[in-house]
Amino acid sequence: MSELTLTVMRLGFLAVLWLFVIVAVQVIRSDLFGTRVTQRGSRRDGGRPQQQAPRQARQATPPPQRQQSGGGRQRRGAPTKLVVSEGSLTGTTVALQGQTITLGRAHDSTIVLDDDYASSRHARIYPDRDGQWIVEDLGSTNGTYLDRTRLTTPTPIPPGAPIRIGKTVIELRK
Repeated sequence: MSELTLTVMRLGFLAVLWLFVIVAVQVIRSDLFGTRVTQRGSRRDGGRPQQQAPRQARQATPPPQRQQSGGGRQRRGAPTKLVVSEGSLTGTTVALQGQTITLGRAHDSTIVLDDDYASSRHARIYPDRDGQWIVEDLGSTNGTYLDRTRLTTPTPIPPGAPIRIGKTVIELRK
């Protein structure tokens, strides 16, 4: 073997070794400190950051609201909020504004679940064209339950029916 080939192989091995060390440190760090859970409902009480967020949300939501306002069923008797009734996020409330709500352990989820039985992308809740809210399991390991029934297909959610993901229970309320 030429010396150049041997040097390139040594540098490649060294790069792979450092990559392994960096990944191992990140895994150990996440095991020690866990994932950061942000209660989105608590930010609404905070003042200025909250005041800027609804302005952006109002600017972003009119097109979906216009699409749903044709049915009229959205406004009468329809749920207006999603409430966490059991689990580590008990009391967290998310306003239903016609957008998709994602549930899971991933940091970019609408509701970040700190639950050992939740997948990173566990479930989503979204409105259909008739103004009804639909819950869909996103291929989670432990499943999503609507009123003690494991979901296999997207299913309409009746107001007040419990949606269970691990130890967390979520309900649609008026």
